[in-house]
Amino acid sequence: MRDYQKLEVWKKAHEMVLFIYSDILPMFPSSEKYDLYSHVKRAVYPVPLNIVKGAGRRTELDFPVFWAWHQALVMKLNTLAY
Repeated sequence: MRDYQKLEVWKKAHEMVLFIYSDILPMFPSSEKYDLYSHVKRAVYPVPLNIVKGAGRRTELDFPVFWAWHQALVMKLNTLAY
């Protein structure tokens, strides 16, 4: 089991969540509250959570599975940004 708080990738993912919630989402127009706003929220918060889940697994073989989910969510965020 890894200490996720020592992982640089978790630190960056956590900072990204805080940044999006504090700086990006408040800039969205109210007309997007239930569309794009909701999609961004659902895509961003699982990113650090999947890193934590992968780090908490007992075997090293499980970590890449959660890493792949993390990458897929980041790609989704990238798509939503365009």
